[in-house]
Amino acid sequence: MSPAGFPALVLNADFRPLSYYPLSLWSWQEMKLPSVVSLKSFVKPTTQPAFTRFNVFLRDKFSCQYCGSREDLTFDHLLPRSRGGHTIWINVVAACSPCNLKKGNMTMDEAKMWPLQMPFQPSVNHLHRNGRRFPPNYLHESWLDYLYWDSELQP
Repeated sequence: MSPAGFPALVLNADFRPLSYYPLSLWSWQEMKLPSVVSLKSFVKPTTQPAFTRFNVFLRDKFSCQYCGSREDLTFDHLLPRSRGGHTIWINVVAACSPCNLKKGNMTMDEAKMWPLQMPFQPSVNHLHRNGRRFPPNYLHESWLDYLYWDSELQP
């Protein structure tokens, strides 16, 4: 069996996962290890998330900000780059390919297409909250005591 088939959940020294999405997992090597490991020294989490395609999709909950589709995602510049728009948090939204093609090189007003949520620069906590909505495909039962314990409880 491949080492990647036996991931270990990695917790910071405060027993919280290093990240929620992607969940902080390390592959086991060819030796026996516990399914949960904790760092001895606290690793200070970043305060500003990296501006990546993945984080834009995570901020936008993996859905097109024009039609809500979750298929064939790309990203769209609200103010097209050809018109002086920049590739920054407040000018980029997740968009499906059909909506992106439909909007084309137009502004929102010209295309009569406005995002469901205007783009913003998210915090790390915001991305973690969104990440909890998209659990990984594999969750070992021994991890459950360490995951989602800081989530708001439902009445």
